Amino acid sequence: MIEIVGLRKAFGKKQVLDGVDLLIEDDQTMAIIGPSGCGKSVLLKHLVGLLEPDAGRVVVDGRVVHELEEKELYAHRENFGMLFQGAALFESLTVGENVGLWLREHTRTAEEDIASRSAQFLELVGLHEVEEKRPSELSGGMKKRVGLARAIINEPRYVLYDEPTTGLDPIMSDMINDLILKVRRELKNTAIVVTHDMASVYKVADRIAMIHKGKIVFLGTPQEIRITENPLAQQFIQGRADGPIRL
Repeated sequence: MIEIVGLRKAFGKKQVLDGVDLLIEDDQTMAIIGPSGCGKSVLLKHLVGLLEPDAGRVVVDGRVVHELEEKELYAHRENFGMLFQGAALFESLTVGENVGLWLREHTRTAEEDIASRSAQFLELVGLHEVEEKRPSELSGGMKKRVGLARAIINEPRYVLYDEPTTGLDPIMSDMINDLILKVRRELKNTAIVVTHDMASVYKVADRIAMIHKGKIVFLGTPQEIRITENPLAQQFIQGRADGPIRL
């Protein structure tokens, strides 16, 4: 599991995370929500050791991330897959080469086996015979699915989703939500989803953590956030400009 204890991080005078405590249990999907700039993506970076905390700690499978030596940190990151908000595909590579990049860079897998495994994971996300295409030839939804195939090709224990439905129409967004559920079910991993899309949250999340001003201000299930009397959570899920959250 992932245990975040008293996590604090500031950039200059701006306190982004201000004592975050959060437990993310195995085999669940945790949705992290909150206003833009509240620290959601900063939190993800601490999970994989891209940032070190000013105070507190992130413990993954019993190990404190910021205490890992360089070699241990690289091994730690192999337990994570990441779907970036814009998919972050390399235009200089074909779709198949993008998906197989991790295997090519970190293993001695033969090229024919990489190609076969890339096709297998593209099939898992519902894409067929696109291996030779370039990212520029794909729609936004297809790029997201290619990015997801790349993120899970090494079957990581944890998959991080950064705004997975941003920029997609409602039908494609729902397809991505279905894939998040399918990947967690078939690969038996733990998912952490950073999103503003409450329709996505209600569909994929087992638990929801809301961050505001660097702190967790709500933690519960999708059912609980619908009925909570917490004014911060209610303003956010209803998308109201009027309320205690001031942007």
